[in-house]
Amino acid sequence: MVLFGDTTLVAVLVFLAVATLTFCVMALVRSRGSIRKRAAVIGHGDALDNAEGPRTLRNSSVKAARRVIEYTTKHYTSGDKAEMKVLRRRMLLAGIYNQNAVAYFFLGRTILAVALGLLVFAFAPIDHIVAVWMFAAVGAVAGYIGPSMYLDRRIKARRAEHQAGFPDFMDLLVVCADAGLSMEASLDRVGRELSDSYPSLTANVHMANLEIRAGRTMTDALEHLADRLGLEEARSFSTLIQQSAELGSSITEALRVYSDDMRHKRLSRAEEKAYSLPAKLSLPMMICIFPVIFVVILLPVFVRLYLGLY
Repeated sequence: MVLFGDTTLVAVLVFLAVATLTFCVMALVRSRGSIRKRAAVIGHGDALDNAEGPRTLRNSSVKAARRVIEYTTKHYTSGDKAEMKVLRRRMLLAGIYNQNAVAYFFLGRTILAVALGLLVFAFAPIDHIVAVWMFAAVGAVAGYIGPSMYLDRRIKARRAEHQAGFPDFMDLLVVCADAGLSMEASLDRVGRELSDSYPSLTANVHMANLEIRAGRTMTDALEHLADRLGLEEARSFSTLIQQSAELGSSITEALRVYSDDMRHKRLSRAEEKAYSLPAKLSLPMMICIFPVIFVVILLPVFVRLYLGLY
């Protein structure tokens, strides 16, 4: 019994020693891993220079890309020319808020024009050199205007979403104002309610809320909201809130009247589209439907005349 007790005690001591050693090793490994992660986070800006070396191909490529972007930003986006202001406004309407977006636009347009021109020149199935050069020029022009067309389509899609969701936005504002909420709380609540139906409108309303919380006045925040939405209705709404605050009139009544006007405008746009539908359908009917009707009606007559059955 004594021997069995001594053996058990030795086994327990060995188990405790091994467990303690294993725990210490695991704690050391975890602490070194956490220190390495913190050092990586702190030195994230110089990670490529320190971890991969200054002479690696990846580091050199990243540095060259940074220099190109900085050069483009400095020489093409820092000016106050009219075309630069128009382009920055188009980026704002398209929902692109990156400060280097204009530089990316110019670089993308240049690279796409050169790439499409070279591809067409290399793979054009034509032997005549003049025709090849013409097709290459067409490809380069298409690549040059491609980013602008994409930007216009994105602006059009976002504007259609804003125009469709603004009457609902006004209706919900009226409901919140009737419930006794302030304008700031109403904007926050309406932005959360419209997040599933109109995500772009919700994002812009959320940015207006952040501007108000940062200390900007309600009038300035609503004016910036109107600039981002690109709608005359939003500018009129900003003016309405400003005049109501200056004159001391009831904001709730003003919102109710303006909301009714928004609903009438949406109904008018729907009726306009419905009335213009017959005129838009006339051309497809003339091209696709009427020739088929003529063939169905006149083909038996032609067949009988050809066979001499009359």
